[in-house]
Amino acid sequence: MTGRPELLFPLFAELETLAGIGPKTAQHLAGLGVFAPRDLLFTLPHSGIDRQLRDSIVGAHLPATVTVQVSVGRHFPARNKGGAYRIQVQDAQAAFQLVFFHARGDYLTRLLPQGSTRIVSGKVESFDGAAQMVHPDHVVPAEDAAQIPSFEPVYPLTAGVTQKGMFKGTRAAISRVPEMPEWIDPEQKKRADWPDFAAAVSMAHAPKSLDDLSVDAPARARLAYDELLAHQLTLALARARARRKPGRSSAGTGALQRRVLAALSFQPTGAQTRAVDEINRDLAEPLRMNRLLQGDVGAGKTLVAFLALLRAVEAGGQGVMMAPTEILARQHMEGLADMARAAGVRIEILTGRDKSVARRDKLSALADGQVDILLGTHAVFQKDVVFQDLRLAVIDEQHRFGVRQRLELGQKGQAVDVLVMTATPIPRSLSLAQYGDMDVSVLDEKPPGRKPIKTALISLDRLDQVITRLRAAIAEGRQCYWVCPLVEESETVDMTAAQDRFERLRAALGDGVVGLVHGQMPPAEKDGAMQKFQSGALGVLVATTVIEVGVNVPNATIMVIEQAESFGLAQLHQLRGRVGRGAAASTCLLLFKPPLSPGGRRRLEVLRETEDGFVIAETDLAMRGAGDLIGTAQSGLPRFKVADLERQSTLMAIAQSDARALLHQDPGLTSPRGKAARLLLWLMRQEQAISLISVG
Repeated sequence: MTGRPELLFPLFAELETLAGIGPKTAQHLAGLGVFAPRDLLFTLPHSGIDRQLRDSIVGAHLPATVTVQVSVGRHFPARNKGGAYRIQVQDAQAAFQLVFFHARGDYLTRLLPQGSTRIVSGKVESFDGAAQMVHPDHVVPAEDAAQIPSFEPVYPLTAGVTQKGMFKGTRAAISRVPEMPEWIDPEQKKRADWPDFAAAVSMAHAPKSLDDLSVDAPARARLAYDELLAHQLTLALARARARRKPGRSSAGTGALQRRVLAALSFQPTGAQTRAVDEINRDLAEPLRMNRLLQGDVGAGKTLVAFLALLRAVEAGGQGVMMAPTEILARQHMEGLADMARAAGVRIEILTGRDKSVARRDKLSALADGQVDILLGTHAVFQKDVVFQDLRLAVIDEQHRFGVRQRLELGQKGQAVDVLVMTATPIPRSLSLAQYGDMDVSVLDEKPPGRKPIKTALISLDRLDQVITRLRAAIAEGRQCYWVCPLVEESETVDMTAAQDRFERLRAALGDGVVGLVHGQMPPAEKDGAMQKFQSGALGVLVATTVIEVGVNVPNATIMVIEQAESFGLAQLHQLRGRVGRGAAASTCLLLFKPPLSPGGRRRLEVLRETEDGFVIAETDLAMRGAGDLIGTAQSGLPRFKVADLERQSTLMAIAQSDARALLHQDPGLTSPRGKAARLLLWLMRQEQAISLISVG
């Protein structure tokens, strides 16, 4: 199937082929993302105006849009050029005026001749105690009442495009929708009680009431599902293609994993055990693994990843674990050293800091296969880093590494399996939209023994009290992170804020107690301060957000976040997760600058009420919308015209399982429903998906 099917030609013709759309309007419509008749079908009205005919303007809560039948009385032409031209009218119960500015009298006498009956519809307002309708939206003879829709759809507009133009354009596009075969699973369509595609388009553009504009209205839900299904088919095709690349089976006896589990002082959670089983199954398959391990702060991802790496070692290969920063790589090294000893495997770390001789020795041990597991930063990507047999690559904090780097890592071995970890809980709908080509394991339980973190909201006016309490805590040997506000997108301003806070705390708490880290520092200095804090030499670490990912200091039990309202929810949650890692009870103080905006207050209250990262992420999504949440530019999120990721996450999940099921039954999309699905892909501009369809 090389080109677009003929059935769809009318929907992909030039816009100017539609009645009422000239070259100028066509140009303007591009501002709404409309380039062909097909795009008008998916540009749905976002609200509507009730224009049901009523007896009188009496009883309407003014100002209001009203449609009434009137008898036309006297005309009062404007006294000066461009002034108000008034026409007296009378409905069944009340008299009011129609008002026109810059109007031509001859036009108005033809439109509203004295003594005639007309239906007028427009906004009625009270002006100096008298009711008036300025520039009615509709004026028609009584016999043409049907021309005014009883509920008029309101479309999104852009410069140079009017409601009337949108109404005409969408109607012309709808008339071109052909009869199409059904791509939705018949059971799903019946269960949801959805109309056929052509009927859904007509209904969505002709709402009868506000209910028809809701995301759950059957016509809209069906069109949203069509968009999501096309998107998920594209991801499922990409996933199927990736899985067709020959992988290698890395099966083992599980002996190394058992040794580590026996040496642990705690029982892994059910979620950890489930994730390990899923990964073991993937590794044993002769297909390439591409799995996302998603877990909240402190859910125990590192243990799961290490057990996965042991499976690769057991199969006679090597594993690599990549961290975004040197501090994190070193922390993984410390955290995994005992487990590696228990398993009897050799683990090494490679960072930019390794110099000539030490580096050469590590590299030759790696190439000879003496190193089983390598931990590292981007340094691992360098040309001279050669593995004897790399089987599994684990990537920590996926968003710090691009897809290209994932691929480069995969080239360091033959058919390398990939496990990506993220501590950023992503709402289900977004993770399906963003990582739909991957298999996902979720760690949704906290390991036993993690103490809850007490979170309090405190006004900045009480800063002195906070410092006094801090002094007492430090005297007891406790440690504290103090995160400075995000002033602007400017490192230098952030740095000054951090510097000032550092000076003030040092003056209050004494020399040698307070350290400072910010983005402008040379890496060695930053690491030095972090190390001093980790070793307990410092009581307080003042920082900009450089500490948010993964740093582990079990003795740090206090987290102060200054001007917490300037941070996003996900970031606040990540920062709070830096404490509560040891045996002692921990506290997070959210310092805010009054007065708080309603949104700012709600964000901080959600944080006070729950520690569940997924609940927090869902709230964040509902408050900010999908684009802001991951920053639309780099989010890799598709832009849907009808589907609403925030409110239709279940629909996204259904679309994913339907897409995967369809491709499982019909990989080449050659059955009648498969061919209909190809048509859907063309309709939704998913041309790249067509090229992924397997042949035979």
